[in-house]
Amino acid sequence: MNDQVTESGVELTNVQKAAVLLISLGEADAAEVLRYLGQKEVQQLGLTMSNLDNIPQSTVEAVMADFMEAISDQTSIGINNDHYIKEMLSQALGSDRAQTLVDRILMTTNTSGLESLKWMDSRQVAEIIRYEHPQIQAVVIAYLDPDQAAHVLQRFDENVRLEIMMRITSLDQIQPSALQELNDILESQFSGASSQSASLGGLKTTANIMNYFDSNIEQELMEKIREVDEALGDQISEMMFVFDNLIDVEDRGIQVILREINTDTLVVALKGAETGLQDKIFKNMSKRAAELLRDDLEAKGPVRVSEVEDAQKEILNVARRLADEGEIVLGSGGEEMM
Repeated sequence: MNDQVTESGVELTNVQKAAVLLISLGEADAAEVLRYLGQKEVQQLGLTMSNLDNIPQSTVEAVMADFMEAISDQTSIGINNDHYIKEMLSQALGSDRAQTLVDRILMTTNTSGLESLKWMDSRQVAEIIRYEHPQIQAVVIAYLDPDQAAHVLQRFDENVRLEIMMRITSLDQIQPSALQELNDILESQFSGASSQSASLGGLKTTANIMNYFDSNIEQELMEKIREVDEALGDQISEMMFVFDNLIDVEDRGIQVILREINTDTLVVALKGAETGLQDKIFKNMSKRAAELLRDDLEAKGPVRVSEVEDAQKEILNVARRLADEGEIVLGSGGEEMM
């Protein structure tokens, strides 16, 4: 969509434009769109919708120009948004799945303390747990989604990160009473229902979090873990999904990934890839596209290692998202896609 500017002269962001469009579509159609978005995307849109106010009709028409031939003369933007968002998210996700999300978006009172943290940005979570005992920090970090956990940990210094990650690795079963006590502490700020989960942490959780660190932090942390326990570092490394592991993804999965990666990023990433992985990528492209990619690789001059690592990390993030959405299967080349 083209940029739109409100009557006050403020340009709408892409998220705001998407929120305007969804609110204008009506509950049923907007809910159908939201079914295809990830949970964090729905959260971001919901928060934006709840904050929209006094959007002029001319702006709504401009936002919708690319999608509809005409719109109604009236919109209800800014009118009873809370009720609208509740109804729309319930249709999109089902009442049970939507409840936690709705609670967080609308700041109501039915979200559990631990679950509330999943809907905060990394800075907020880091500040909440910064002065807690490292074991409590480890439990909280293990409870978060891996990508969010990595972003929170990046806000601590390297020594704290190391201690927390070592504690996460040794976590296994948390007594329900201990988890409930932690949940109650957090609910002193965020009231709501109790958590049911008592199984947190372990090697797999540690490896998943490591996957989402920036390359330099990942490397530094892995070196420090190996200094403490070399065998443990090797176990974590074996469980991590790295760029070269893409060679084990079945062909249709590679094709799905390639549709979401721009050529420049792919060229830089492949500069540091094994020949076997390069061949797999070429095989899953059209003949013409593969030839162009080979030409680009040959013409590309020297690239910094950090640039290669960043490009590979970007592609891995796409692959993990697609795997989370059930579009592909990682690390199982012979299996059918989910």
